[in-house]
Amino acid sequence: MSGPRLALAAALLCSCTSPVADASSWWSLAMNPIQRPEMYIIGAQPVCSQLPGLSPGQRKLCQLYQEHMVFIGEGARSAIKECQYQFRQRRWNCSTVDNTSVFGRVMKIGSRETAFTYAVSAAGVVNAISRACREGELSSCGCSRTARPKDLPRDWLWGGCGDNVEYGYRFAKEFVDAKEREKNYVRGSEEQARMLMNLQNNEAGRRAVYKLADVACKCHGVSGSCSLKTCWLQLADFRKVGDLLKEKYDSAAAMRISRKGKLELVNNRFNVPTQEDLVYVDPSPDYCLRNETTGSLGTQGRLCNKTSEGMDGCELMCCGRGYDQFKSVQVERCHCKFHWCCYVKCKKCTEIVDQYVCK
Repeated sequence: MSGPRLALAAALLCSCTSPVADASSWWSLAMNPIQRPEMYIIGAQPVCSQLPGLSPGQRKLCQLYQEHMVFIGEGARSAIKECQYQFRQRRWNCSTVDNTSVFGRVMKIGSRETAFTYAVSAAGVVNAISRACREGELSSCGCSRTARPKDLPRDWLWGGCGDNVEYGYRFAKEFVDAKEREKNYVRGSEEQARMLMNLQNNEAGRRAVYKLADVACKCHGVSGSCSLKTCWLQLADFRKVGDLLKEKYDSAAAMRISRKGKLELVNNRFNVPTQEDLVYVDPSPDYCLRNETTGSLGTQGRLCNKTSEGMDGCELMCCGRGYDQFKSVQVERCHCKFHWCCYVKCKKCTEIVDQYVCK
């Protein structure tokens, strides 16, 4: 971050050193629509004091950047949606629960799944804030000021209004990391290990957005001749970010805390993770059975694929408990025809299909 307001924000965060015992999270901003600050009546309770899940440092940032909070909520929603897409065929399917922790007690375990959730959430904030800057929604930022790429042809113009991923990255780092940095744990403790894990995965999520941002161009010229091109920096579709982070999840590194208070590999035969990699400190539960202690929702009642040998297959999804078969009626559009001019007319076809759910 840059500028006097951002310097003040950093100073405020440094003053918050007490551990936060509350299990709530800023992810809860995704669960309820946030009104824009101008919608609040003068004299009413300020917006920041009404938002659940914020740590002391995040609440102070909220007071400085109230207009950002709408987009933090949007970023959290897109992250949850992407998480549920990426894990739709897994035993743990990124389900949310009806409280301010959003994902429930399962996030208390420093597992691979928790690592992915932190990474994709941080990425969602970068994505949303960067776009809001470009669209003129935030007073503290505008279009991207990224330097012209060296490999861009000389006759192509650089400077269209690009996504401001630099600002999005810096703001997301201040806001998302605030909850971790204001904690003060004993060196070498399990709590410190979890804090360092969260910070590592937050950074990996932000870097995924930054890494995938690329140059986009538009042609100009008579009759589409493309005699001139204007180019700018554009964020990748968030699905690509999710795909990249899912790959990082599959190759996440198991870590432990050293006496010096640093994360180190459990198995030194593997490569030391970079800032773009995910890490975890606890083994994952099997997520087979409902467990209130771990927060596992279990797989009972989940749909499975009888013919698949993957994680979505009935054998793995149901954890060997077996499955029930039932018939379902599916209605789809069919026999579509184009009519001049200009619409498509379809019929509705019904089909009875076999489906399977875990016992």
